[in-house]
Amino acid sequence: MSFIEKIKQPIHAEMQEFENVFNTVLNSDNTLLTSVHEYVMHGQGKKLRPILTILAAKLFGEVNKATLYGAFSLELLHTASLVHDDVVDDTMERRGRPSVNAKWTNKVAVLSGDYILSKSLHSATTTHNLRILEAISTIGMILPDGELLQLANTKQTALTEQEYLDIVKRKTAMLFATCTEVGALSVNADEISLAHLKKYGEYLGMCFQIKDDIFDYYEDAQVGKPTGNDVRDGKLTLPLIFALKNTTGPDKDEIVELIESKNFSTENINRITQFAHANGGVEYAISRMDDFKKLAIGELTDFPDNEIRKSLIACVEFVAERDF
Repeated sequence: MSFIEKIKQPIHAEMQEFENVFNTVLNSDNTLLTSVHEYVMHGQGKKLRPILTILAAKLFGEVNKATLYGAFSLELLHTASLVHDDVVDDTMERRGRPSVNAKWTNKVAVLSGDYILSKSLHSATTTHNLRILEAISTIGMILPDGELLQLANTKQTALTEQEYLDIVKRKTAMLFATCTEVGALSVNADEISLAHLKKYGEYLGMCFQIKDDIFDYYEDAQVGKPTGNDVRDGKLTLPLIFALKNTTGPDKDEIVELIESKNFSTENINRITQFAHANGGVEYAISRMDDFKKLAIGELTDFPDNEIRKSLIACVEFVAERDF
């Protein structure tokens, strides 16, 4: 049994119900939309976000319609953001397959992403829970805000660790926080428990993104996308931020020049990634990821020691230990 299957074991029936209904959510009489949706859904990953939503709900009671439609909404919101991100980043591949914009066109990708986003908001209204709708609409604003914040840092080599962490929180971590928040809201969890679960989701999301950024510094990582993408896009992530901050001399000057001149040949990308390795950047990023892993698990301390709590802890371990 895989790691993710073990995580889902206590919510096996609920995940089956989720899958059965989710497959019909994007039904359309538009053949182009249907083709895009089937392609996108076939290429989806482990559905970690709905897993978190359903686990958070079941920690307090029975999963209900509001839980499932909240989970649908968040998964669709996440999917729409990926489709749009691939257009923004000119990404031609996702999870080992052509991205929507590569298989069709940018226009098709943007419009189908818009449709999926609208379906997300419609699913949120189906919960008939104003706090859930507020949480999902808020994260819908936070995600592009994080991406724009990253784009606004035009002097990438001056990016600090704190600025990086703020970007990660907005573009990734708060979506995980919203998943656990929505799950808890769907079953009327008390406010203290709700706060702990939301922080758990946030720390888990920080861990998730730092791990993703670490993948970029390994040539053979089985990550479902080409490595070196962040460097090629001129985006500084934690391994390189640390390495640049803690070195001086001609090697650093050379790396700064390559980044600022956007001279991203394959050879230069290799030089930049090796610089991060050689100067402790990857090792430091791993240690910070472990810090967030411990913080996430710490937020679960006061919950009953049952199968659901064990699965939530296993989610953190999965995120930190995954190789894709």
